[in-house]
Amino acid sequence: MNKTTKAYIYQPYESELRWMGKTSTYFLATGALTDGAFGLVEERSIRGISVPLHKHDNDVESFYILEGEVTFFLDGKPGIRAISGAFVHIPKGTVHGFRIDSEVVRYLILTTPHHAEFYRAISLPSSEATVDDAVIIKACQEYGVELIGPLPD
Repeated sequence: MNKTTKAYIYQPYESELRWMGKTSTYFLATGALTDGAFGLVEERSIRGISVPLHKHDNDVESFYILEGEVTFFLDGKPGIRAISGAFVHIPKGTVHGFRIDSEVVRYLILTTPHHAEFYRAISLPSSEATVDDAVIIKACQEYGVELIGPLPD
């Protein structure tokens, strides 16, 4: 174990909080905190927010829906609605995107430390954060996320 890695507890709302528009991201576990084992974030968002089709060839990503409903688009298949309690696993290289269907949603994302840092790169520490598209495109290039296109209707 890395000498800088130690056990910790975050009470609700104690972890680092960053924003991308109307989506908040709590960094519950980072590579630095888990000795490089994994990253875990909790996101909260609102109806209509979507993430376009994209893929990342080096990073897996899994979603656990805590509250609300999200439609996931995976590998060119029609959208599948995931409700509270649903688990969605996305292997490396899988084209995917999603759209928030409920008024509010909360979900966990379990991923690699590298991909968790991508979330940090596309978010800001302010609740008034509107991240410029150029920042997102640069972060995609740096973290190996390939934008594919908009979600299907």
